Amino acid sequence: MVVDDQLMVRAGIAAIVGAEEGLEVVGEAADGQAALDLAAQVRPDVVLMDIRMPGMDGLTATALLTAAAPATKVLVLTTFHQDRYVYEALKAGASGFVLKDVLPADLLAAIRVVADGEAMLSPAVTRRLIDAFASGGLAGPAEPGERLAGLTPRERQVLASIASGRSNAEIGEALGITTGTVKVHVNALLAKLGVRDRVQATIAAYDLGLVRPNP
Repeated sequence: MVVDDQLMVRAGIAAIVGAEEGLEVVGEAADGQAALDLAAQVRPDVVLMDIRMPGMDGLTATALLTAAAPATKVLVLTTFHQDRYVYEALKAGASGFVLKDVLPADLLAAIRVVADGEAMLSPAVTRRLIDAFASGGLAGPAEPGERLAGLTPRERQVLASIASGRSNAEIGEALGITTGTVKVHVNALLAKLGVRDRVQATIAAYDLGLVRPNP
């Protein structure tokens, strides 16, 4: 489903997605409230969500949508580069964040990535997010408390690897375990941390001080 207040942008994205084998555009909306209403009817696997729209904005719509339909993945698509939008979108439950000047092939790849339950951040966005943590520009680390204490040493290792951007295969190779075992650890730590996906787990890893950005 494509959500953007600009008709030409919606039409362009819908044309790109609709022409790709295996992908189908099930609906379009021009604002956050319309997106929520339509999503309840068509139950999309992935929502491409603009941030700035009249009425209900994309951040609010993302938070409400992911709470009401956890199986639906939100890929935020925007022209805005500000760090606060990145952080707020991810906190709201977005599974990915790409800029509107992304190449069509990269957009399609991002849709498939989040549909498969992985995280998708463009390299530029990832770098800015990490830099913002390093400079203290985003929310400071929370007290680890029981959230980290509830993780096993192996789960902490896997969480740190997720936060560094490694795939399951790369984590398995680094730790000497199978990809299937990595998936078991990932599912366990997501449940213990109370987060929905790898993006949220990465935020938690930084918030709790388990990992620190490189200076």
